[in-house]
Amino acid sequence: MQPLRELVYRTPLTTRFRGLDARDGVLLRGDAGWGELSPFWDYDDVESAPWLRAAREAADLGFPAAVRDAVPVNVTVPAVGPQRAREIVLASGGCRTAKVKVAQRGPAVGGRPGDVEPLAAEAERVAAVRAALDELLGPGAGAIRVDANGAWTVDEALARIPVLDAEARGLEYVEQPSAGVADLAAVRRGLRVAVPIAADESIRRASDPLRVVREDAADVVVLKVQPLGGVRACLDLAERVGLPVVVSSALESSVGLAAGVALAAALPELPYACGLATAQLLTRDVVAEPLLPVDGAIAVRRPAPDADALALTAPDDDTRDRWLARYVRLAAQLEKVPA
Repeated sequence: MQPLRELVYRTPLTTRFRGLDARDGVLLRGDAGWGELSPFWDYDDVESAPWLRAAREAADLGFPAAVRDAVPVNVTVPAVGPQRAREIVLASGGCRTAKVKVAQRGPAVGGRPGDVEPLAAEAERVAAVRAALDELLGPGAGAIRVDANGAWTVDEALARIPVLDAEARGLEYVEQPSAGVADLAAVRRGLRVAVPIAADESIRRASDPLRVVREDAADVVVLKVQPLGGVRACLDLAERVGLPVVVSSALESSVGLAAGVALAAALPELPYACGLATAQLLTRDVVAEPLLPVDGAIAVRRPAPDADALALTAPDDDTRDRWLARYVRLAAQLEKVPA
């Protein structure tokens, strides 16, 4: 299977997210359909190889049978001001759950390198989201979760989570408050409020994802299809972990998101809304009808790339060449790594 040159894509984001202003990747076609390869550029080839395995699964094998025809999703609120946070929630397509990014560091939030965002700014953002959900759904309705991407120290997490919990009038959970498994466990033990802890990076970027379970470091696990090597690999991991699962995206196009939707559709239980509404963060998509929420859920379907949409997401020559070279390297890397 070879990627076609015209199926490398690049699209600006509506809001700066994860330090990015744009998202890009390469789409692969096989007998079963289309897959996406889009590891972030700060990932080396070893860490990126499972992303290719996931793309090949989608293209060559397809997805397991679904047990539901729609997946509830959360709206993602980046590190923006309160007015913009409110607008994002109100325009979310009826999402009843909001994931709010916190713990931003450095110049992106007006500070020096290494400075953590002021707690007051995080609290204002969460309060604005709470007010927007109240406006949409009624007082106290809907759920708010926050995601620190492992950026708080243990002490910062223990100090900030109770404040944000109060502003949310009860957080659904806090995702990856600190970086390491030992720190996650310390936060979980030390919290003076009953807020569950979700593990993301400690699962998808860990050589031993089950350590989270052995050390009682989390109540929930977040699974992302591309970093973990495919839908079937995620289903196997979910069974071994034995904790409630939230399926989330890696900020893909709708071709890549379809794999996350397939995972969420195939899980035996789905107790939480999933973080799969991130096509809302792309200014353009590679399909004619992106995977966007309607009444807070995404229908289980698998859109294919569209010629007109691809023309609008065509990359510059340098981006195309970088991706095709990366694809060749990752294909060679996969040959060295057991499935």
